[in-house]
Amino acid sequence: MGKVRSRRTKKSAVDNVGDDEDFSGTTGVVDSNVGPDEPPAFFGLVDSNELTYFHQAEQTLNLNTFSTPEERAMFVSSVFQESRGKELKLVTNQICSKLMERLILDSTLPQVHQLFNSFKGKFYQLSKQKFSSHVLETFLVRCASYLEKEILSNGFQEEYEDVEDASEAITLSMEEMFTQIIEEFKPHFNKMMLDKYASHVLRLLLLIITGKELPSSVESNSILRSKKSKIARKMIEIKDSDDYKKNFQVPSSFKDQLKEILTTINSSQNCESFRELAINPIASPVIQLLIQLEGIVDKNRTIWSTIFNGDNELADPKDRSKESAFIEYLLSNNIGSHFLENAIVNQKTKSIERIYHSYIQDRIPKLAKRETTGIYVIQCLMEKLKNKQQLEILDQLIPIINELIVNNIDIGVKIIDCSIRNDNYEKTQIVDKFIEFFNKGSSDENNLLENILKLETSTLCSTKDDWPTSEERRRAIFYEKLLEFDSEKVLEITIDNLLSLDDEILLKFCKHGVFSHIIEKVLQLRDFIPLPKRKVLLNRLLGSNSTNLVDLACNSTGSHIVDSLWSFTFKLNMFKERIAKALFEHKDTIKSTIYGRMVWKNWNMEKYCRKFNDWKWDIKEEEKIYNEEHKNIKRASDDTLDSRERQHKRSRVRDRK
Repeated sequence: MGKVRSRRTKKSAVDNVGDDEDFSGTTGVVDSNVGPDEPPAFFGLVDSNELTYFHQAEQTLNLNTFSTPEERAMFVSSVFQESRGKELKLVTNQICSKLMERLILDSTLPQVHQLFNSFKGKFYQLSKQKFSSHVLETFLVRCASYLEKEILSNGFQEEYEDVEDASEAITLSMEEMFTQIIEEFKPHFNKMMLDKYASHVLRLLLLIITGKELPSSVESNSILRSKKSKIARKMIEIKDSDDYKKNFQVPSSFKDQLKEILTTINSSQNCESFRELAINPIASPVIQLLIQLEGIVDKNRTIWSTIFNGDNELADPKDRSKESAFIEYLLSNNIGSHFLENAIVNQKTKSIERIYHSYIQDRIPKLAKRETTGIYVIQCLMEKLKNKQQLEILDQLIPIINELIVNNIDIGVKIIDCSIRNDNYEKTQIVDKFIEFFNKGSSDENNLLENILKLETSTLCSTKDDWPTSEERRRAIFYEKLLEFDSEKVLEITIDNLLSLDDEILLKFCKHGVFSHIIEKVLQLRDFIPLPKRKVLLNRLLGSNSTNLVDLACNSTGSHIVDSLWSFTFKLNMFKERIAKALFEHKDTIKSTIYGRMVWKNWNMEKYCRKFNDWKWDIKEEEKIYNEEHKNIKRASDDTLDSRERQHKRSRVRDRK
């Protein structure tokens, strides 16, 4: 299994870059606005006594041994008082910057103003420094939360008792404060795009002023920070506050700010420089974000139309002629393919179709075989294009599907999703292709469970309690999607495979952090499983005694399977009562764990213990409701068929006349 594509993957050799022309701007970015290297921000050293105090304060906040929130707030306030006048040198210090981040996460509005007054005039310098840039990001997020509160309270602000310069603080609203921060950054936007620290601050600033969701700073798929930064943040145990992973309301004036930012950037760049920025490892994510946001205030989408100007008659003919070579480079380069993939996400269908018809339509199989570049653009197009074009792509991918999933099983999920969106287009052929591929070279034909999940070499049989690997997770997701796609052939094979497992392996399977989801998916497809096979599967899952069931109920993963057994035993009330009886007999063990207590609640065991007849009555009511709904669905289906038949008869009568 090949590695999942990374943004830091080294640039691979580019094949066929422009058949008749070369794209010359691939070696780096030369920006006329970027002068000589600027000196790093330096605001003094923290002396040893201060360092000891602030380091202890950081550890105290990290351990969080305060008895009440008020006690913690008092401690934060005292540290803020101690840091007054020293903020700049603290945020640029490796140890003290962590303290400042923790303080900002708990800061009050007056304390935010205190920091703003200290940072004023130095925001750009702070954004370029390794440690202060992280503090600045946390500060901007905190400002965004108070900005929303100000809007919701019609401009009312709390008292400023803790601020020495109260007169200035009272006259400065959060909107005005944020506007001043933006104004400080404006002359430096082009430099910030190319700075490895300031570029992250710029991206966050753009997300805030457009009211977009602020991503987590620690999650692996977050765009807020780099991969290394997220790992480091986890290591220093700084967790996100409630301000992250949410959208904040922003004033309407911020649209004008966004328009000015775009005007500033557009006026200093041309087609060639934009294309160079698009393939620069630092600037590319910023350009991607600008392309996604420019439609809010710019109907012409200037940045997109400047970069992709092949159909713009007013553009420089020289730049237009180079578009083909540029797009070929994007499709062959890791950074370039990321750029193109993300740039088309929020584009108009008309713009995407032009790129597709001009440069991609006739080369889909070739591009799809570029496992770390072109394939991701194809996957994005499968979601963004109209149905007709989606079917064109499927027609070209299905014949070579077995070649594509050798090193990229994720493409299998995308193909299934695309087929589902188009009324299960070529479903039988796709399923047969997958079964043929995974059975190829296997001594045990039709053992999809082993052939797809690679059970023998997986963490399922590991004695070290290893976490599931990313490859196992991808394979399990693919298997779940395949079960959802084909609830006949694949489902039947899967149940036979599960029944063929040893009791011990089956129990481990149910408790595995990733593979257990496959059993959950099987249980959800209850209506497609014949009653006799459901009984056999239940007997295997429950075991000869109730030990297996209790073990699963008390397990973090297995408890989800026990929950799923409630619906899976629909109209199999003997099995339902058998499970409830086992839970009741081991109620002390079940109730001793948090997962067991959840199972106890979901199975409504309190009613089972005290009012058994009511518990059985609830089951009958559930069956009654299901039968009524099933009748209504069948009646609606019959009515649809009748109307189609009547329509068909009318058309035949008209034809005769």
